[in-house]
Amino acid sequence: MSGTARTPDVRRWTGIAAIVVAALMITEFTVRISMGDRPDLDEAEALGEFIQRTALQALLVIMIDLFLMTSMIVLLAGFRQIITHARRDLQWIADLCFGAGLVFVTITLIGDSMNGGAALDTVGMEPDPSAIRALTEGYTLMFGATGCVLIALICGAGGYVTLASGALPRWTGWVAIAVSITSVLVVPTMFNGTSTADPFSAGGVVVTVFATFPFFAWSVAVGIVTIGGRRSSGAIAQQEVQPA
Repeated sequence: MSGTARTPDVRRWTGIAAIVVAALMITEFTVRISMGDRPDLDEAEALGEFIQRTALQALLVIMIDLFLMTSMIVLLAGFRQIITHARRDLQWIADLCFGAGLVFVTITLIGDSMNGGAALDTVGMEPDPSAIRALTEGYTLMFGATGCVLIALICGAGGYVTLASGALPRWTGWVAIAVSITSVLVVPTMFNGTSTADPFSAGGVVVTVFATFPFFAWSVAVGIVTIGGRRSSGAIAQQEVQPA
């Protein structure tokens, strides 16, 4: 008995991925809040005690991030497919968005691994503040300036193809453009040290407020609006005239 396997509904799976991303974001944020603020890196004793006290929560955040980033890959792949289905000539820009997304996921997981290394340094042994400091300094730029540049590319490309294709509501495209701009604006925080008391420090709260959180919020919004499978009549017309 033979047959063709049914193709998964890209819109439904993009929406499901968005819902999973939203749920994991809320869970991760809750866990991070419970950890409190990290001491400055030059406070060796306090830093070691903090990492030792919050090692379990840190590892839990990393585990959540593993599934969150996996869901992001599904979401961005679905977004790419929706755009290229509406306008084949925009495929290279949609590919740029998806490719930058994969790099963003990669550096996030590398940063998580370094963060996890700092936590593991305290499990069953005496914390080494110098090792913890080196690992923290290593992943700070990944979660800060490096991530911001990639977010700017993802959202810039994503916003353009959304507006050009009409495959999704136009407001999602304008939101993406806005996120792209604010993400570029916070890149210079990389020159401002690592103090948690300074919101403009590398990887500080300004990065979260103007880049990381808006990016994930846009991603979730894009996924959710695709669930119903609605597109403008203009997008449908454009699809019909595209060559096979």
